[in-house]
Amino acid sequence: MSVVVTALDHLVINVRDVEIAADWYQRVLGMERRDFDPGQGKAKRTSVSFGAQKINLRPVSADKVEWFTADHEAAGSDDLCFLTTASPDEVVRHLKSCDVAIEQGPVAKQGARGVLASVYCRDPDGSLIEISSYSDR
Repeated sequence: MSVVVTALDHLVINVRDVEIAADWYQRVLGMERRDFDPGQGKAKRTSVSFGAQKINLRPVSADKVEWFTADHEAAGSDDLCFLTTASPDEVVRHLKSCDVAIEQGPVAKQGARGVLASVYCRDPDGSLIEISSYSDR
């Protein structure tokens, strides 16, 4: 095969309110907000970034001409797993300090490299957020 995917650069999640979503991802997950110009005369966009990845926050009210996007966009329909070096107990304490309800965990789950210790919560739109660590952290 001549084309092999090697990494994930960015993804787009649909949100009801970009400001609320950006604040949550900054405050709860420590991501960095970036506002940027996509060019071609389009309105500014907002993303949150961590490491070498970013998440573009697409308002569900955005015009499909303005945003080239999936066929069935809906806020709150994402399941995302983020890795951390924090222990599951530290994740639980942090989420509680941010007044974020824990949906499940810590529980053992299967990740890309093996067994994860995961804690689940939801972002402001209801997307399921898994915060996980490998035991070799």
